[in-house]
Amino acid sequence: MAGSLAIRRAGAVIRGGGVIAYPTEAVWGLGCDPLDAEAVARVLAIKERPASMGLILIAAEMEQLEPWIQPVSHAVEARIAATWPGPVTWVLPARGWVPDWLHGGRGSLAVRVTAHAQSAALCRAAGFPLVSTSANRSGHPAARTGAQVRRWFGDELDLILGGATGGRERPSEIRDAISGRPIRAT
Repeated sequence: MAGSLAIRRAGAVIRGGGVIAYPTEAVWGLGCDPLDAEAVARVLAIKERPASMGLILIAAEMEQLEPWIQPVSHAVEARIAATWPGPVTWVLPARGWVPDWLHGGRGSLAVRVTAHAQSAALCRAAGFPLVSTSANRSGHPAARTGAQVRRWFGDELDLILGGATGGRERPSEIRDAISGRPIRAT
């Protein structure tokens, strides 16, 4: 895991409008400030991904996500709490102010409280949840190592935060929080 100085530096790069790569539970991710339109546009351009697909936000704890999502029933809260921190991404109704570039115009937002210690520390260092999307071009396999990230993206990134993935074989499961139905199974 990268040291606290490297994580603080990465947080500063994100707060300054940068795009970084970092390890997550299973693969390497690309991340930025979700409210920085230019940084999000860069992530989408790097991935060659349309904004209409939406993006995932990761957080260190639920409190970081509360301003972004609408309140839900106690039953839905309990369903989510049983999986966090952990590798389940939940799609929840977004608050009205959340930009379309995050939810793809659907009004719902994919969010996860990460169990990956370094990713959580990065969210804390930035001071907010982060865009977290796999480090790959759309339709291609996601990077599993920092060396792959460097080879595939080189100078397109402002920083590559060293570290190791959490060792999971597959990316996070994605589920609809209201219905509980799987959107992407693991």
